[in-house]
Amino acid sequence: MKHNRWAGLLLLLVWAGTATGQTAPVRKGGVNMNRLALIDKAVVLAMDRGYIPGAVVLVSHGGEKVFHKAFGYAQLVPEKVAMEPEMMFDLASVTKPVATATSIMILAERGLLRLTDRVSDYVPGFSRYVRADTSLAEEARLWHLLTHTSGLPAYADAKKAAALLGSPCTTAALADYIAKLPKRSAPGEAYTYSCLGYITLNRIIAVVTGQDVHAFARENIFEPLGMRYTTFTPDETLKLICVPTELQEDGLPLRGIVHDPLARLQGGISGNAGLFATASDLARYCQMMLNGGSLGETRILSPVTVSRMTQIVDTPAKAARGYGWVVKQGQSWVGGDLLPDGGYGHTGYTGTSLWIDPRTQTYIIILSNRVHPQDDGEVDSLRSTIANIVASAILE
Repeated sequence: MKHNRWAGLLLLLVWAGTATGQTAPVRKGGVNMNRLALIDKAVVLAMDRGYIPGAVVLVSHGGEKVFHKAFGYAQLVPEKVAMEPEMMFDLASVTKPVATATSIMILAERGLLRLTDRVSDYVPGFSRYVRADTSLAEEARLWHLLTHTSGLPAYADAKKAAALLGSPCTTAALADYIAKLPKRSAPGEAYTYSCLGYITLNRIIAVVTGQDVHAFARENIFEPLGMRYTTFTPDETLKLICVPTELQEDGLPLRGIVHDPLARLQGGISGNAGLFATASDLARYCQMMLNGGSLGETRILSPVTVSRMTQIVDTPAKAARGYGWVVKQGQSWVGGDLLPDGGYGHTGYTGTSLWIDPRTQTYIIILSNRVHPQDDGEVDSLRSTIANIVASAILE
Protein backbone atom coordinates (compact mmCIF):
# COMPACT_ATOMS: atom_id res chain seq x y z
CA MET A 1 0.00 0.00 0.00
CA LYS A 2 2.84 2.38 0.93
CA HIS A 3 4.64 1.52 -2.31
CA ASN A 4 1.52 2.27 -4.34
CA ARG A 5 1.11 5.66 -2.59
CA TRP A 6 4.68 6.73 -3.54
CA ALA A 7 4.19 5.46 -7.09
CA GLY A 8 1.05 7.54 -7.40
CA LEU A 9 2.80 10.64 -6.08
CA LEU A 10 5.60 10.16 -8.60
CA LEU A 11 3.12 9.87 -11.45
CA LEU A 12 1.36 13.02 -10.24
CA LEU A 13 4.65 14.97 -10.22
CA VAL A 14 5.53 13.76 -13.72
CA TRP A 15 2.07 14.72 -14.96
CA ALA A 16 2.32 18.16 -13.35
CA GLY A 17 5.73 18.82 -14.88
CA THR A 18 4.49 17.73 -18.31
CA ALA A 19 1.36 19.87 -18.05
CA THR A 20 3.40 23.01 -17.27
CA GLY A 21 6.13 22.30 -19.82
CA GLN A 22 8.69 21.71 -17.05
CA THR A 23 9.81 18.16 -17.70
CA ALA A 24 13.03 17.15 -15.99
CA PRO A 25 16.02 18.01 -18.19
CA VAL A 26 18.15 15.30 -19.70
CA ARG A 27 21.55 16.00 -18.17
CA LYS A 28 24.99 15.33 -19.54
CA GLY A 29 28.21 16.82 -18.24
CA GLY A 30 26.40 19.53 -16.31
CA VAL A 31 24.23 20.77 -19.17
CA ASN A 32 20.55 20.51 -20.06
CA MET A 33 20.58 18.46 -23.25
CA ASN A 34 17.01 19.47 -24.09
CA ARG A 35 18.14 23.09 -24.25
CA LEU A 36 21.32 22.22 -26.14
CA ALA A 37 19.20 20.46 -28.78
CA LEU A 38 17.90 23.90 -29.79
CA ILE A 39 21.19 24.30 -31.66
CA ASP A 40 19.73 21.99 -34.30
CA LYS A 41 16.83 24.36 -34.98
CA ALA A 42 19.11 27.39 -35.11
CA VAL A 43 21.45 25.81 -37.68
CA VAL A 44 18.59 24.43 -39.79
CA LEU A 45 16.98 27.89 -39.83
CA ALA A 46 20.25 29.46 -41.05
CA MET A 47 20.46 26.85 -43.81
CA ASP A 48 16.79 27.32 -44.77
CA ARG A 49 17.39 31.05 -45.12
CA GLY A 50 20.32 30.37 -47.43
CA TYR A 51 22.88 31.84 -45.05
CA ILE A 52 25.08 28.74 -45.03
CA PRO A 53 25.10 25.40 -46.90
CA GLY A 54 26.10 23.50 -43.76
CA ALA A 55 28.05 23.50 -40.53
CA VAL A 56 29.79 21.50 -37.83
CA VAL A 57 29.12 22.54 -34.24
CA LEU A 58 31.02 21.25 -31.20
CA VAL A 59 30.37 22.23 -27.58
CA SER A 60 32.29 21.17 -24.47
CA HIS A 61 31.50 21.90 -20.83
CA GLY A 62 33.54 20.97 -17.78
CA GLY A 63 36.04 19.02 -19.85
CA GLU A 64 33.38 16.86 -21.49
CA LYS A 65 32.22 17.09 -25.09
CA VAL A 66 28.44 17.48 -24.89
CA PHE A 67 27.54 18.30 -28.49
CA HIS A 68 29.20 17.47 -31.81
CA LYS A 69 27.11 17.34 -34.94
CA ALA A 70 27.31 17.99 -38.67
CA PHE A 71 24.51 19.72 -40.59
CA GLY A 72 23.62 20.21 -44.23
CA TYR A 73 26.14 20.18 -47.04
CA ALA A 74 29.87 20.63 -47.29
CA GLN A 75 29.46 21.37 -51.00
CA LEU A 76 26.59 22.41 -53.25
CA VAL A 77 28.35 22.67 -56.63
CA PRO A 78 29.41 21.12 -58.89
CA GLU A 79 27.55 18.42 -56.95
CA LYS A 80 26.12 18.14 -53.46
CA VAL A 81 28.30 16.54 -50.76
CA ALA A 82 26.92 15.96 -47.27
CA MET A 83 28.70 17.53 -44.32
CA GLU A 84 30.52 15.19 -41.94
CA PRO A 85 31.71 15.91 -38.38
CA GLU A 86 35.42 15.37 -39.08
CA MET A 87 35.84 17.47 -42.21
CA MET A 88 38.58 20.11 -42.41
CA PHE A 89 37.69 23.79 -42.78
CA ASP A 90 39.55 26.83 -44.02
CA LEU A 91 39.71 28.66 -40.67
CA ALA A 92 40.55 32.05 -42.20
CA SER A 93 41.29 34.53 -39.37
CA VAL A 94 40.97 31.93 -36.62
CA THR A 95 44.55 31.34 -37.79
CA LYS A 96 45.52 34.57 -36.01
CA PRO A 97 45.11 33.43 -32.38
CA VAL A 98 45.50 29.66 -32.79
CA ALA A 99 48.70 29.67 -34.85
CA THR A 100 50.28 33.12 -34.96
CA ALA A 101 49.56 34.72 -31.58
CA THR A 102 50.18 31.45 -29.73
CA SER A 103 53.54 31.09 -31.50
CA ILE A 104 54.51 34.65 -30.54
CA MET A 105 53.63 33.99 -26.90
CA ILE A 106 55.74 30.81 -26.91
CA LEU A 107 58.70 32.80 -28.23
CA ALA A 108 58.17 35.42 -25.51
CA GLU A 109 58.15 32.68 -22.86
CA ARG A 110 61.45 31.37 -24.22
CA GLY A 111 63.05 34.80 -24.06
CA LEU A 112 63.53 34.99 -27.82
CA LEU A 113 61.51 38.19 -28.17
CA ARG A 114 59.57 40.66 -26.04
CA LEU A 115 56.13 42.03 -26.81
CA THR A 116 57.55 45.49 -26.13
CA ASP A 117 60.21 45.10 -28.84
CA ARG A 118 59.99 47.52 -31.74
CA VAL A 119 58.57 46.03 -34.92
CA SER A 120 61.46 47.66 -36.78
CA ASP A 121 63.91 45.50 -34.81
CA TYR A 122 62.69 42.57 -36.92
CA VAL A 123 61.30 44.30 -40.02
CA PRO A 124 63.68 47.17 -40.79
CA GLY A 125 62.01 50.15 -42.39
CA PHE A 126 58.67 49.68 -40.61
CA SER A 127 57.45 53.24 -41.04
CA ARG A 128 56.09 55.49 -38.31
CA TYR A 129 52.90 57.51 -38.27
CA VAL A 130 53.38 61.11 -39.39
CA ARG A 131 51.34 63.52 -37.28
CA ALA A 132 49.60 66.61 -38.67
CA ASP A 133 52.52 68.76 -37.54
CA THR A 134 54.87 66.42 -39.50
CA SER A 135 56.40 65.01 -36.31
CA LEU A 136 56.83 61.24 -36.10
CA ALA A 137 54.85 59.15 -33.65
CA GLU A 138 56.61 56.60 -31.47
CA GLU A 139 57.53 53.28 -33.01
CA ALA A 140 55.03 50.42 -33.07
CA ARG A 141 55.74 47.47 -30.77
CA LEU A 142 54.94 43.80 -31.24
CA TRP A 143 51.99 44.00 -28.88
CA HIS A 144 50.46 46.68 -31.10
CA LEU A 145 50.44 44.16 -33.96
CA LEU A 146 48.77 41.57 -31.71
CA THR A 147 46.02 43.99 -30.66
CA HIS A 148 45.42 45.64 -34.05
CA THR A 149 46.56 49.02 -32.76
CA SER A 150 49.79 49.43 -34.76
CA GLY A 151 48.40 52.00 -37.17
CA LEU A 152 48.51 49.63 -40.14
CA PRO A 153 45.63 49.61 -42.63
CA ALA A 154 43.19 46.72 -42.53
CA TYR A 155 44.30 45.07 -45.76
CA ALA A 156 46.19 45.57 -49.02
CA ASP A 157 45.28 45.00 -52.65
CA ALA A 158 46.58 41.50 -53.43
CA LYS A 159 46.64 42.10 -57.18
CA LYS A 160 48.66 45.28 -56.78
CA ALA A 161 51.07 43.52 -54.43
CA ALA A 162 51.41 40.61 -56.87
CA ALA A 163 52.22 43.00 -59.71
CA LEU A 164 55.05 44.48 -57.66
CA LEU A 165 56.33 41.39 -55.85
CA GLY A 166 55.42 38.49 -58.12
CA SER A 167 52.96 35.65 -57.53
CA PRO A 168 53.59 33.75 -55.41
CA CYS A 169 55.77 36.06 -53.36
CA THR A 170 57.76 35.52 -50.19
CA THR A 171 56.48 36.64 -46.81
CA ALA A 172 59.70 38.63 -46.41
CA ALA A 173 58.92 40.63 -49.55
CA LEU A 174 55.30 41.18 -48.55
CA ALA A 175 56.30 42.21 -45.02
CA ASP A 176 58.73 44.77 -46.42
CA TYR A 177 55.95 46.08 -48.69
CA ILE A 178 53.60 46.34 -45.69
CA ALA A 179 56.28 48.04 -43.58
CA LYS A 180 56.50 50.93 -46.02
CA LEU A 181 52.74 51.57 -46.16
CA PRO A 182 51.67 54.88 -44.58
CA LYS A 183 50.33 54.30 -41.08
CA ARG A 184 46.83 55.54 -40.27
CA SER A 185 47.36 56.40 -36.60
CA ALA A 186 49.95 56.44 -33.86
CA PRO A 187 50.51 53.10 -32.08
CA GLY A 188 47.82 52.39 -29.48
CA GLU A 189 45.67 55.38 -30.42
CA ALA A 190 43.19 53.68 -32.75
CA TYR A 191 41.89 50.17 -33.40
CA THR A 192 41.92 48.95 -37.00
CA TYR A 193 41.48 45.21 -37.45
CA SER A 194 44.48 44.43 -39.65
CA CYS A 195 45.47 41.28 -41.47
CA LEU A 196 48.68 43.12 -42.36
CA GLY A 197 49.80 43.13 -38.74
CA TYR A 198 49.57 39.35 -38.55
CA ILE A 199 51.39 38.88 -41.84
CA THR A 200 54.13 40.98 -40.24
CA LEU A 201 54.08 38.73 -37.14
CA ASN A 202 54.65 35.69 -39.35
CA ARG A 203 57.73 37.43 -40.72
CA ILE A 204 58.91 38.12 -37.18
CA ILE A 205 58.51 34.42 -36.27
CA ALA A 206 60.70 33.54 -39.26
CA VAL A 207 63.36 36.14 -38.38
CA VAL A 208 63.59 34.80 -34.82
CA THR A 209 63.38 31.06 -35.47
CA GLY A 210 64.21 30.48 -39.13
CA GLN A 211 60.79 28.82 -39.46
CA ASP A 212 57.54 30.23 -40.80
CA VAL A 213 54.36 30.02 -38.75
CA HIS A 214 53.44 26.74 -40.44
CA ALA A 215 56.59 24.90 -39.38
CA PHE A 216 56.87 26.52 -35.95
CA ALA A 217 53.22 26.00 -34.97
CA ARG A 218 53.24 22.42 -36.22
CA GLU A 219 56.31 21.59 -34.13
CA ASN A 220 55.37 23.51 -31.00
CA ILE A 221 51.55 23.49 -30.91
CA PHE A 222 49.78 21.09 -33.24
CA GLU A 223 51.92 17.96 -33.03
CA PRO A 224 52.36 18.15 -29.23
CA LEU A 225 48.57 18.52 -28.81
CA GLY A 226 47.81 15.64 -31.17
CA MET A 227 46.08 17.91 -33.70
CA ARG A 228 46.59 15.51 -36.60
CA TYR A 229 44.29 17.28 -39.04
CA THR A 230 45.49 20.84 -38.52
CA THR A 231 47.82 22.29 -41.13
CA PHE A 232 48.55 24.95 -43.67
CA THR A 233 48.53 23.83 -47.34
CA PRO A 234 46.79 20.44 -46.98
CA ASP A 235 48.26 17.70 -49.15
CA GLU A 236 46.25 15.90 -51.82
CA THR A 237 44.99 13.28 -49.37
CA LEU A 238 43.78 15.83 -46.85
CA LYS A 239 42.16 17.92 -49.58
CA LEU A 240 39.65 15.09 -49.97
CA ILE A 241 38.15 15.95 -46.57
CA CYS A 242 38.43 19.74 -46.92
CA VAL A 243 35.20 21.71 -47.11
CA PRO A 244 35.32 23.84 -50.29
CA THR A 245 34.85 27.59 -50.33
CA GLU A 246 34.15 30.07 -53.13
CA LEU A 247 33.76 29.20 -56.81
CA GLN A 248 36.58 30.38 -59.06
CA GLU A 249 36.56 31.47 -62.71
CA ASP A 250 36.79 27.84 -63.86
CA GLY A 251 33.51 27.07 -62.09
CA LEU A 252 35.17 24.92 -59.43
CA PRO A 253 35.43 25.83 -55.74
CA LEU A 254 38.63 26.27 -53.80
CA ARG A 255 39.32 23.02 -51.90
CA GLY A 256 42.25 22.87 -49.54
CA ILE A 257 43.50 26.16 -50.98
CA VAL A 258 43.21 29.20 -48.73
CA HIS A 259 40.41 31.64 -49.56
CA ASP A 260 42.22 34.77 -48.33
CA PRO A 261 43.93 36.54 -51.28
CA LEU A 262 47.03 37.73 -49.40
CA ALA A 263 47.58 34.31 -47.84
CA ARG A 264 47.17 32.71 -51.27
CA LEU A 265 49.71 35.20 -52.66
CA GLN A 266 52.25 33.75 -50.20
CA GLY A 267 51.57 30.18 -51.25
CA GLY A 268 49.03 29.51 -48.51
CA ILE A 269 51.20 30.13 -45.45
CA SER A 270 50.48 33.38 -43.68
CA GLY A 271 50.04 34.83 -40.21
CA ASN A 272 46.56 36.16 -40.93
CA ALA A 273 44.93 33.12 -42.57
CA GLY A 274 45.69 29.77 -44.16
CA LEU A 275 45.18 27.27 -41.36
CA PHE A 276 42.87 24.29 -41.96
CA ALA A 277 41.53 22.10 -39.14
CA THR A 278 38.71 19.88 -37.92
CA ALA A 279 36.41 20.68 -35.01
CA SER A 280 37.89 17.81 -33.01
CA ASP A 281 41.40 19.19 -33.43
CA LEU A 282 40.30 22.68 -32.40
CA ALA A 283 38.68 21.13 -29.35
CA ARG A 284 42.08 19.94 -28.19
CA TYR A 285 43.46 23.46 -28.56
CA CYS A 286 40.49 25.01 -26.71
CA GLN A 287 40.78 22.54 -23.84
CA MET A 288 44.48 23.35 -23.58
CA MET A 289 43.59 27.03 -23.17
CA LEU A 290 40.89 26.26 -20.58
CA ASN A 291 43.41 24.13 -18.68
CA GLY A 292 45.78 27.09 -18.41
CA GLY A 293 48.09 26.05 -21.23
CA SER A 294 48.27 22.26 -20.92
CA LEU A 295 46.53 19.16 -22.21
CA GLY A 296 47.28 15.97 -20.33
CA GLU A 297 51.03 15.84 -19.82
CA THR A 298 51.69 18.34 -22.61
CA ARG A 299 52.24 21.99 -21.74
CA ILE A 300 52.14 24.61 -24.51
CA LEU A 301 51.95 27.81 -22.44
CA SER A 302 52.18 28.69 -18.77
CA PRO A 303 48.97 29.60 -16.91
CA VAL A 304 50.38 33.09 -16.39
CA THR A 305 50.84 33.53 -20.15
CA VAL A 306 47.33 32.28 -20.94
CA SER A 307 45.91 34.74 -18.41
CA ARG A 308 47.87 37.66 -19.88
CA MET A 309 47.04 36.64 -23.45
CA THR A 310 43.30 36.69 -22.74
CA GLN A 311 42.99 39.96 -20.82
CA ILE A 312 41.98 43.21 -22.46
CA VAL A 313 45.00 45.39 -23.14
CA ASP A 314 44.30 48.94 -21.98
CA THR A 315 45.02 51.49 -24.71
CA PRO A 316 43.56 54.85 -25.72
CA ALA A 317 41.90 52.92 -28.56
CA LYS A 318 39.80 51.01 -25.97
CA ALA A 319 39.70 47.91 -28.17
CA ALA A 320 38.34 44.84 -26.38
CA ARG A 321 41.36 42.84 -27.44
CA GLY A 322 43.84 40.59 -25.74
CA TYR A 323 46.94 39.26 -27.47
CA GLY A 324 45.25 37.67 -30.46
CA TRP A 325 41.77 37.40 -28.95
CA VAL A 326 38.47 39.26 -28.82
CA VAL A 327 37.57 39.48 -25.11
CA LYS A 328 33.94 39.75 -23.98
CA GLN A 329 32.56 42.91 -22.43
CA GLY A 330 28.76 42.82 -22.37
CA GLN A 331 27.15 41.72 -25.62
CA SER A 332 29.24 40.02 -28.27
CA TRP A 333 28.37 38.99 -31.80
CA VAL A 334 30.42 35.81 -31.29
CA GLY A 335 30.20 35.25 -27.51
CA GLY A 336 26.50 36.11 -27.37
CA ASP A 337 24.53 38.08 -24.78
CA LEU A 338 24.44 35.71 -21.81
CA LEU A 339 27.86 34.15 -21.30
CA PRO A 340 30.04 35.92 -18.72
CA ASP A 341 32.42 38.75 -19.43
CA GLY A 342 36.02 37.64 -19.74
CA GLY A 343 35.37 34.90 -22.27
CA TYR A 344 37.38 35.14 -25.46
CA GLY A 345 37.36 33.93 -29.03
CA HIS A 346 37.78 34.76 -32.69
CA THR A 347 35.99 34.48 -36.01
CA GLY A 348 37.06 33.62 -39.53
CA TYR A 349 35.83 35.26 -42.73
CA THR A 350 34.87 31.92 -44.27
CA GLY A 351 32.29 31.31 -41.52
CA THR A 352 34.32 29.81 -38.69
CA SER A 353 34.57 30.75 -35.03
CA LEU A 354 35.53 29.54 -31.61
CA TRP A 355 34.58 30.86 -28.17
CA ILE A 356 36.24 29.92 -24.88
CA ASP A 357 34.70 30.80 -21.52
CA PRO A 358 36.90 30.11 -18.47
CA ARG A 359 34.24 30.96 -15.86
CA THR A 360 31.86 28.23 -17.05
CA GLN A 361 34.62 25.97 -18.41
CA THR A 362 32.87 25.91 -21.77
CA TYR A 363 33.93 26.27 -25.37
CA ILE A 364 31.93 26.52 -28.59
CA ILE A 365 33.31 25.71 -32.04
CA ILE A 366 31.25 26.65 -35.09
CA LEU A 367 32.63 25.76 -38.52
CA SER A 368 30.56 26.77 -41.54
CA ASN A 369 31.25 27.39 -45.22
CA ARG A 370 29.31 30.62 -45.68
CA VAL A 371 31.45 31.59 -48.71
CA HIS A 372 30.30 28.56 -50.72
CA PRO A 373 29.36 28.68 -53.50
CA GLN A 374 29.46 32.49 -53.44
CA ASP A 375 30.74 34.99 -50.90
CA ASP A 376 27.26 36.07 -49.82
CA GLY A 377 26.44 34.04 -46.70
CA GLU A 378 25.90 35.29 -43.16
CA VAL A 379 26.83 33.58 -39.91
CA ASP A 380 27.13 36.30 -37.24
CA SER A 381 23.54 35.85 -36.04
CA LEU A 382 24.03 32.09 -35.78
CA ARG A 383 27.19 32.53 -33.70
CA SER A 384 25.49 34.66 -31.06
CA THR A 385 22.33 32.54 -31.11
CA ILE A 386 24.28 29.35 -30.43
CA ALA A 387 26.26 31.08 -27.67
CA ASN A 388 22.98 32.09 -26.00
CA ILE A 389 21.58 28.57 -26.30
CA VAL A 390 24.72 27.12 -24.74
CA ALA A 391 24.53 29.65 -21.89
CA SER A 392 20.90 28.65 -21.20
CA ALA A 393 21.86 24.97 -21.10
CA ILE A 394 24.56 25.28 -18.42
CA LEU A 395 23.31 23.82 -15.12
CA GLU A 396 26.54 23.78 -13.13
